[in-house]
Amino acid sequence: MLNLVLFGPPGAGKGTQAEFLIDTFDLIHLSTGELLRSEIAAGTELGKKANEFMAKGNLVPDEVVIEMIKGKLATNPDTKGFIFDGFPRTVNQAKALDKLLNENGTPISAMLCLEVEKEELIKRLLTRGQISGRVDDQNQKIIENRIQVYRNKTEPIIEYYHPQNKHHTIDGMGSIEEIAERVKKVVEKL
Repeated sequence: MLNLVLFGPPGAGKGTQAEFLIDTFDLIHLSTGELLRSEIAAGTELGKKANEFMAKGNLVPDEVVIEMIKGKLATNPDTKGFIFDGFPRTVNQAKALDKLLNENGTPISAMLCLEVEKEELIKRLLTRGQISGRVDDQNQKIIENRIQVYRNKTEPIIEYYHPQNKHHTIDGMGSIEEIAERVKKVVEKL
């Protein structure tokens, strides 16, 4: 089974590259952001809790996200693998995910880390906010907070996966096709 953590700051292109990986390698996209937004749209209790954190650009608590992931994994037992997009976001989540996957005998294969300059991230997110209507992508201060939260709380995951030889850096600047080709080369080597 091919289990990939698609990693990078908000606006790095994780969702776009996840679509490419789904089509190319027949994997299931597991985006916590999409799962949480669907819960918010449905007005569930989980969605209400998540919205309080997301609207401020903060991370949703681990226990909420982990339970949601567990349910998604259980409903897809025969897949070729998963692309984890937006999860894990903390070292504790990475450890919890490893524990969950190792119990199923399907560990993380690699962490694909998209690297993009801050100015480009802000530009991409503001553009996405205009197109999608996502509130958290329309305010530059919230965007900058999300990037800072990523740097402080999420980026340390690199140090968790690096000693396991699972961390792979990918240049996230350029066209979607150029980035996809870089991603494909890394995954094919796995």
